[in-house]
Amino acid sequence: MTGNQDNFRTRVYGLVAEIPTGRVMTYGDIAACCGVAHAARIVGGLAHFGPSELPWHRVINRFGGLASGFPGGREVQSALLAAEGVECPDYIVSNFKELRWQPII
Repeated sequence: MTGNQDNFRTRVYGLVAEIPTGRVMTYGDIAACCGVAHAARIVGGLAHFGPSELPWHRVINRFGGLASGFPGGREVQSALLAAEGVECPDYIVSNFKELRWQPII
């Protein structure tokens, strides 16, 4: 892996670790904050294979939907978010606009 790819991955992991409890970010939000706006799918791949101790359950799609590839499925992601006060009827985050976190960079 090249230095730029390693740097991007490190930034993604660092940003995901900072997502506050009860808040969410999209794959595209994360990619843009890490300097590569068009890399949402790459962020998804990093989420799928990344460190399990990170709060990947707080990462959702651009429409507020939960990830179909989340370990254990959307049911598990929904339960983890619900434990933080985030409701997800039909696997869509309620109040998505209000709960969408934008870090100060």
